[in-house]
Amino acid sequence: MTITVTPAGGAKLAVTVDGFTIKTDLPVEKGGENTAPSPYKLFLSSIAACAGIYAVNFCRQRELPTEGLEVVQTWEHNESGSRLEKVHLDVNLPNGFPEKYRNALLKAVELCPVKRALADGPEITVTLGGS
Repeated sequence: MTITVTPAGGAKLAVTVDGFTIKTDLPVEKGGENTAPSPYKLFLSSIAACAGIYAVNFCRQRELPTEGLEVVQTWEHNESGSRLEKVHLDVNLPNGFPEKYRNALLKAVELCPVKRALADGPEITVTLGGS
């Protein structure tokens, strides 16, 4: 699988994955125009989105309602703000969600591969190519 990132003017980037293009930008105070999420916020969003799809799929497989289901993510950095220290996901369940499924849904969300990839700390390498 390949993800390609190309400049899109100023601090904007076009990220192409599976035939889709995702736009990113930086906030004005960091030299961008704030027209799209920053790459860092996009990264953080992938954690919540992954948890959300696991929660939705859990409900769909059991024909449980998803209206009102939401994942709210918060995070904390270290004192200098240079390192992500903690991410918290709060899964708000639909009204009347059956008690007997609460723990199972929590376990399903814990299986999110984005969360697991971060917990396992993948090796990331960088090389230079071109001229």
